[in-house]
Amino acid sequence: MSRIGRKPIQLPAGVEVTNENNVVTVKGPLGQLQKALPQEMNITIEDNQIIVTRNSDEKTERSLHGLTRTLLANMVEGVTKGYTKTLELVGVGYRATKQGDNVVLSIGYSHPVNIIPPAGIQLEVPAPTKIVVKGIDKQAVGNLAANIRAVRKPEPYKGKGIKYDTERVRRKVGKTGK
Repeated sequence: MSRIGRKPIQLPAGVEVTNENNVVTVKGPLGQLQKALPQEMNITIEDNQIIVTRNSDEKTERSLHGLTRTLLANMVEGVTKGYTKTLELVGVGYRATKQGDNVVLSIGYSHPVNIIPPAGIQLEVPAPTKIVVKGIDKQAVGNLAANIRAVRKPEPYKGKGIKYDTERVRRKVGKTGK
């Protein structure tokens, strides 16, 4: 049995969950999320808990068991606390500015790079070298943060680029002269 899959998900106060044909809707103080989950999983809501069970021990159902439970737990946490990812710009002259909902990056290219957030995601620029991505959908927050990082990945010789605040760039030794 899946160790993660068999753990019940505790519902905090103010969170409402509905399940119709494995299309789960989670409403909370920060918003509402909806996701279609695999039909092989049985999702029951009782006593302020969500319990995920499976019908058989087939390999596909075993692999979906923990995944389904984790997706549900991420939805519940997203509508209660939300998710954030912080990015840092490292390099001389690298900076970010906020224009309306968008963020404009000056990161050494001949043109500024405009980042447009999807619906439900907010971008904040607390300092010219920091970008904070906030939202209730963990996947969307991580995807946007990865796309921003991909604009200029940190390079290993000087460490210049866009990196996560928790990321440690492995540095390489440069060329040595005679």
